[in-house]
Amino acid sequence: MKSNWFIIAIFVAIVIAYFLPQGPEILPLKTITDIGIGLIFFFYGLKLSPAEFKQGLMNYKIHIIIHLTTFIVFPLLCIACLPLFEEGLQSESWIALFFLGTLPSTVSSSIVMVALAKGNLPAAIFNASLSGLIGIFATPLWLGLVLESSTDFDFFSVLQKLMLQIVAPLLIGLFLQKFLGNWARKHGKKLSNFDKATIILIIYTSFSNSFSSNIFADISRSEILKMAGIVIVLFFLVYYGTLFASKALKLNTSDTITAQFCGTKKSLVHGSVMVRVIFGSTANSGLILLPIMLYHSTQLILIAWFAEKYRSRKSDIQ
Repeated sequence: MKSNWFIIAIFVAIVIAYFLPQGPEILPLKTITDIGIGLIFFFYGLKLSPAEFKQGLMNYKIHIIIHLTTFIVFPLLCIACLPLFEEGLQSESWIALFFLGTLPSTVSSSIVMVALAKGNLPAAIFNASLSGLIGIFATPLWLGLVLESSTDFDFFSVLQKLMLQIVAPLLIGLFLQKFLGNWARKHGKKLSNFDKATIILIIYTSFSNSFSSNIFADISRSEILKMAGIVIVLFFLVYYGTLFASKALKLNTSDTITAQFCGTKKSLVHGSVMVRVIFGSTANSGLILLPIMLYHSTQLILIAWFAEKYRSRKSDIQ
């Protein structure tokens, strides 16, 4: 909350990619990012806490709201936006928006915001962590179902890459958790900074490819503004939709906060990694990242504002 260096660094990386799209020739950026992706999920496996997972397990109403919203409602809302794009399923802008809709919730920022708003923290930890695990398979599955018939998307090839670059390091991390788990949680902030540095590098390489191929020359300012508008509308639809569902299921205030904050978030970390694994170093990878970057900035600003409103509520409200 005190320093948004990550957001600033992302836009600085895009500017550098514009002026220096080739990057330093002495650095093997592809190899570095591939190794970084593996380490992100290796550390993710190390940091998962079985005790916190168990503590948040029983509150099934929150789980239903968060994961149905994240992996069913959000992708369907993006599909409902298809008529807004002239090229339909062939539109790279819509594919980028749909990719956003299929992503899992964030982990760290969801937990921080729920804690700030005095929500149900164990449930937030459980669901944010579980969302990341589900997203490893849900994101490519959604993309395969919708895009395989209209594009050259190869689900089984993507699944093979995911198993090698994401699932294998994650399983190794989980296996070694009893030996290195406490160390990983103790140094969680440093490992989080490593994750962010890797994401910044992925964003740089993605936009470098896009700028080198001049792909943004075909994207008008009105198209970018339309995408920003859609992203903001999606945020509020999901945010107030989870509020309505929470009231329908008679959740208390702290549980409602967790459902809203975790159900609304989309993970830039997973998005950046998935772009690299699923789409590779293609020219349009920067364009595919655009909606998630717009959404990430939007969710941080708005959720921080809502969190402060919840935090300052009267203590006797339940």
